[in-house]
Amino acid sequence: MIRSLLALAVLLTLSAAAQTDWHPPASDPRLLLWPSGAPGPQTATGPEHDTTTSQDHLVAGRPVIRLGDVSAPTITLFAAPAARNTGAAVVVFPGGAYKILAIDLEGTEVCDWLNSIGVNCVLLKYRVPDSGPWPKSAAALQDAQRAMGLVRQHADEWQIDPHRIGVLGFSAGGHLAAALSTHFEQRLYPAIDAADQLSCRPDFALVIYPGYLSIAEKNFEFNPDIPVTSAVPPTFLVQAEDDPVHVENVIDYFLALKKAGVPAELHVYTHGGHGYGLRPTSLPITTWPHTAEIWLHTIGILPGPSQEEPLQ
Repeated sequence: MIRSLLALAVLLTLSAAAQTDWHPPASDPRLLLWPSGAPGPQTATGPEHDTTTSQDHLVAGRPVIRLGDVSAPTITLFAAPAARNTGAAVVVFPGGAYKILAIDLEGTEVCDWLNSIGVNCVLLKYRVPDSGPWPKSAAALQDAQRAMGLVRQHADEWQIDPHRIGVLGFSAGGHLAAALSTHFEQRLYPAIDAADQLSCRPDFALVIYPGYLSIAEKNFEFNPDIPVTSAVPPTFLVQAEDDPVHVENVIDYFLALKKAGVPAELHVYTHGGHGYGLRPTSLPITTWPHTAEIWLHTIGILPGPSQEEPLQ
């Protein structure tokens, strides 16, 4: 009887969540990307809402907010505490197969971690569904380009160093991080204001269990729509060998970066699957945030020496 009541309570909670729009804290600065409406076709079929149901799997024993039908993309600043603010910033791209956004698992929870290490976080709520991958749709990449320009435009106001702004993306958001890292020389939309005159090139990138970077139908050939050159920013890559989205995505991208002379760091783990975000489990792959923090010190984005222990 008790188990039945608990199951019913969970079901009612998830059902209620599915009817509730997600909103960031009112205290955090939030900007609408497109004041006069986003360019291109509208793909949302209803109001923005949490699409999670009782059938969706839990991650580390907890539910995930799966935000759908996003038609009015925004950026929200999660500022690092003033006493710890290093001036670095990361624009975060949640994943969700370009259909939904895992807005807490791969969004707000990431911002909490970044703030804890003195990094400002800017969460991009980009358009879904059917907003990527580029060039199938330009929508998500347009949103990413616009977001990076807006962050640089507000850098002084937000106490951010405009030369230490990176991107971090998961799954489809990992692909979006790679796409922005390789498509920054020309905007995919007509300029709107001064923000679009500023560079949208990230200063560094973290690409976590990405998709769409290798083509399974072509024997995992590297995706030619991600044109890697020496101008791509330093990149940190993580994926599990047993990821159903296929580990070739990070391996192929790493090899392309290496060939172009781009500093890159690759971490492949035996087990981990897909879609774990930052939630800790018994699997070593969920320690990747600590490794990423070391890398940020190593490449000079965070101040001070690397946290790596010297070899004895």
